[in-house]
Amino acid sequence: MRVVLTGTPGTGKTSVATILKNQGYNVVHLHVFAKENHCIAGVDRKRNSQLIDMVKLDKAVQKTFSSDNLVFFDGHIGHLLKSMQKVILLRCHPKELEQRLLKKKWTAKKRKENVDAEALDIILCETVQRHVSENIFEIDTTKRTAEEIAAIIVRLVNKNFQPTKTYRVGQIDWSEEILKRDHV
Repeated sequence: MRVVLTGTPGTGKTSVATILKNQGYNVVHLHVFAKENHCIAGVDRKRNSQLIDMVKLDKAVQKTFSSDNLVFFDGHIGHLLKSMQKVILLRCHPKELEQRLLKKKWTAKKRKENVDAEALDIILCETVQRHVSENIFEIDTTKRTAEEIAAIIVRLVNKNFQPTKTYRVGQIDWSEEILKRDHV
């Protein structure tokens, strides 16, 4: 089963993926996989980031990874891939996300872009456009450690990703924060 850990940068995807990998799960970092499989389509100079050919990446994922084996994919673009069978969307309160991105020494402009995206549910909206709600699990990472999030995910695995009220999509709403936010 192909399962993506997605969310706005800073929500904890890579930390959780590292823990899952250390527990013996197969984890693929999508950006690395995209580079290795020649799925880079160019560079967005304005954002100083690489552009990924999502159609090519989706085909490479399907070709390389059977849906019979559990594989976690780490990447904030993974929810855009049709090949993902389950989506674990990590969320973080915008105020906490701002602090996490400050610690990473992100520029004010990049912090604002990502905090606003989290407050406006951008990745959530993109996810529900591409995946059925029963296959999406939304987890608030604001006051949880990466270990706690990994433990929640292991419980989802052990229950074969059965839909759950606790992590049902659409329960987290930060939209009021966009109005409160001091714009940088």
